[in-house]
Amino acid sequence: MRFGRTLPWATLGLVLAGAVHALSFAPGPLPAWALALVQILALACVAHATLRAPGLGRAFWRGWLFNFASYSLGLSWIFVSLHYYGGLAAPLAVAGVLALSAFLALYPAAACVLARWLCPPATDGEPNPSPARRMLITALAWAAAWALFEWLRATLLTGFPWLNIGYAHVDSPLAGWAPVLGVHGIALLSAFAAAALAGLWQAMRAPGGLGKQANARRNLACALALLLVIAGWPLRSISWSQPSGQPLQVRLIQGNVEQSQKFDPKLLEFGIRRHLELAALPAPPADLIILPETVLPIFQDKLDPVVWTAWRNLAARNAATIAMGVPLRTQGSDGNDSYTNSVIGFNAETPLEQLRLGTTAQRYDKHHLVPWGEYVPPGFRWFVDMLSIPLGDFDRGEQRQTPFHVKDQYVAFNICYEDLFGIELLPALRPGANGEPGATILVNVSNLGWFGDTWALRQHLQIGRLRTQETARPMLAATNTGITAAIDAKGRVAAQLPALQAGILPVSVQGMTGLTPYARFGDKPVLVIIALLLIAAAALGRKKGRR
Repeated sequence: MRFGRTLPWATLGLVLAGAVHALSFAPGPLPAWALALVQILALACVAHATLRAPGLGRAFWRGWLFNFASYSLGLSWIFVSLHYYGGLAAPLAVAGVLALSAFLALYPAAACVLARWLCPPATDGEPNPSPARRMLITALAWAAAWALFEWLRATLLTGFPWLNIGYAHVDSPLAGWAPVLGVHGIALLSAFAAAALAGLWQAMRAPGGLGKQANARRNLACALALLLVIAGWPLRSISWSQPSGQPLQVRLIQGNVEQSQKFDPKLLEFGIRRHLELAALPAPPADLIILPETVLPIFQDKLDPVVWTAWRNLAARNAATIAMGVPLRTQGSDGNDSYTNSVIGFNAETPLEQLRLGTTAQRYDKHHLVPWGEYVPPGFRWFVDMLSIPLGDFDRGEQRQTPFHVKDQYVAFNICYEDLFGIELLPALRPGANGEPGATILVNVSNLGWFGDTWALRQHLQIGRLRTQETARPMLAATNTGITAAIDAKGRVAAQLPALQAGILPVSVQGMTGLTPYARFGDKPVLVIIALLLIAAAALGRKKGRR
């Protein structure tokens, strides 16, 4: 009866903790320095609630509730895309956000169930000769379960790893582990720190408090967590890559074309002219001019050759390569048309016919497409037909595509949310099958105009920063409405443009070479660590906690 009376307050506490957790993935309203601390403290609340749950069902409910609140607030910007630009009625758009959040929350909820099953709480009077070991095993099991299901969320059903807890730690000591274990390794360490704090909280509430020697020994998990956090500082000081060639002079273009206008046939000429005029503004000399995703909102063969000539003339005046996002319609080897969301590179010498046919030598076709936005999953044509999303059914590009060779540098592109999938960026860093060098610079081109001036822009910048820490490569972000930025190989933002303002960002980018441990081995090491921890918990935690 007592538990029943306190349940509403416990439920409200988990909802509030989940909402606070959602604030930790990008600056605003919280400052950057506070994100990691808030994330761990909020996650400790759900760790405590689920590990002390009276049963597996209650552990699932508590884990789901916390994460449903966190995802609903953290992904609220999807409403803007569905309602204001997708044309979906507001109630249906809200329902879409909540349905997605409810589904995504199943992953961490399952992690909480697994951890609670592996390490059930001790019953009153149960022999417990080693509280330090019990607390350590419990914290490690909970962290391993959480990191496993973060990985599954990034992998199953094409994956949607937005709001992985690792992204809260771009500016924390744990970021030093990014080039070693990647974002899922940071998630493992962050979850362990949260579970260790939860254990400390439980110890403080135990009879005798921390003053008793038995309870003091329970700090072993916290001590190990603190040691792992501190170890991130020297790891951050390691130079995992080395400068390669001369710096590349780059000009990033942010057109700030309103999303409601971008695909309007009556305003098509306005958008193209704005980007052309911005690219032509007086600025420091550029070797590479980069424009955002779908700068040309129509297929390349529908564009007047006069416009292509104007772009080639701009390249000639600047003696530069131009890279722009373009939807391409090309003819495949089987004679059928192929449709791709692409980036093409060209200069003054590129034949006009190649531009018209979409057969330029420098080309990247998006590999990881957005479900419902760029391809239609089987059985969901009805849903896509409800939305006003143009250019929504593309073909997939190859996993490894040749980087653009510009001066001394090799530039690998990714489009839109492809930079969420760090493991998929790694092939471009390695030498190709024909012997060409791996990428020395990464570039993301996006059209975040779908999401207005929301958290999505700042969250996406955090994601890009972590990708640079994993790969020890600089990354450039060229977006339609923001945030257009240059990020160095340590994850620091060297320069950026304000959101929702048209402008150009001239930057000098030093390409880097060399492979971090994460670039060499990907997620394999952290998955092995997770598996070993879960096996150990199954062998030790269940044996000690069996009731």
